[in-house]
Amino acid sequence: MPTYIYKAVNKNGLIVRNRVEEGSRISLIRKLKANGLAPISINQTIARKIQPAKKKRNINTIQEVIKNAGTTQLDANSRRRMSNMDVVKSYFAMQKKITERDLVIFTQNFYLLKKANFNNVHALSTIIESTENMAFAGILEDILAGVEAGDYMYKTMEYYSNVFPFIYINMIRVGELSGSLENSLQQAVEYLDNSTAITKKIKGILIPNIAQFALLIVMLFVGTLYALPQVQGVLDSLGASKDVIPAATLAFQAFLRGFLKWWPIPAAMIAGAVVAVVLYIQTPKGRYKFHYFKYTMPIFGKLIFSLDFSRLMKAMLLNLKNGMRIQDALDVSKNVINNYVMLSIIENSLNNILIGESWIAPFERSGLASSMIIEMLKIGMQTDLPEMMDKLVEYMEIDINNTIEKITMVLPQVMYSIVGVVLIFFVVIVLVPMIQIYFGNFLFDMYL
Repeated sequence: MPTYIYKAVNKNGLIVRNRVEEGSRISLIRKLKANGLAPISINQTIARKIQPAKKKRNINTIQEVIKNAGTTQLDANSRRRMSNMDVVKSYFAMQKKITERDLVIFTQNFYLLKKANFNNVHALSTIIESTENMAFAGILEDILAGVEAGDYMYKTMEYYSNVFPFIYINMIRVGELSGSLENSLQQAVEYLDNSTAITKKIKGILIPNIAQFALLIVMLFVGTLYALPQVQGVLDSLGASKDVIPAATLAFQAFLRGFLKWWPIPAAMIAGAVVAVVLYIQTPKGRYKFHYFKYTMPIFGKLIFSLDFSRLMKAMLLNLKNGMRIQDALDVSKNVINNYVMLSIIENSLNNILIGESWIAPFERSGLASSMIIEMLKIGMQTDLPEMMDKLVEYMEIDINNTIEKITMVLPQVMYSIVGVVLIFFVVIVLVPMIQIYFGNFLFDMYL
């Protein structure tokens, strides 16, 4: 059984520190709260042997794990007394950051083991033994303890929302509640792969252009505040008094100096505006409007809506194939969505079902779904809904890929335009005046 060291404060404000053995971190938290203790920190002591650094296990090597899975068990009694050096290594191993790659590998391995007809306990036990990130292994042990106690996996994952994304947790939830965890894991793998691919593409476009933008801003500041006055000073000392900095450049120079002198005022105004916007977004009305903007924003709006709607349709199709009614399938599937606009449409759709009206009508009235999507759903209601939704999901995958291709074509043009405007401003304000000053009447004045 795992051993934990906890700090907690009692009702009198006294801090209590103790070392206990408990099935999972979650159950320990519940026991502490039941005894009137508020947990401050809970750290699991590491009893596994520290292995030397080796190549990370990936999806290709999980086949070896499957072959030897019959001998792979978690043995809590095989723990040994660690040396001081092992304790130090264990501490730093537990502080290791859990990366997206760790989550992807876990999901891929779990999917393959479920596909090989492993039960959840056996699959988790096998993966824990092959997980090199000890911090992540500790979380997986908590999930395993919850499963052994009869809980769903998603319930333990909810305690680690900083590791498992909201969408990911609810995909697992839909799979567990519908009895199709294997299919949900497959969807989770696709979700993680797609989100990683999209993020890489967008970063590949944004980062170089943002770096160029920042460099131009720095050059603009340095050129206006330092380089031009230096050139003008040299010309004045040589008697070239007719060559002066243009008025437009002087005006911009005065603006920058005033900004640097009084920067706390605009900074406070910007910070106040940001705080006001954040606080407004925290309100139900503000969050709804913000989520609506996410669906209608230029460039990315259509992609965000398509991804959410596609996830909803996949989850709903999974539930329909497992024999759920449309109402129940839609009610369970809404958990994969965290956008208030989409959730409100789904709630209206559920209400329509209760009063005997079309559940497709709210999606149509929203104006967010394309006519192709609406017509395919309507035809599905008249023929075979699961079969039509299967075709709809396939259509949306193609549409999402086309949208991503358009974004990767348009986004560079937008970034180039922004950088181009700053570059033109730099040339007009700094470069051209410097050339005029240095090469204008300089030689003629010196000759006289």
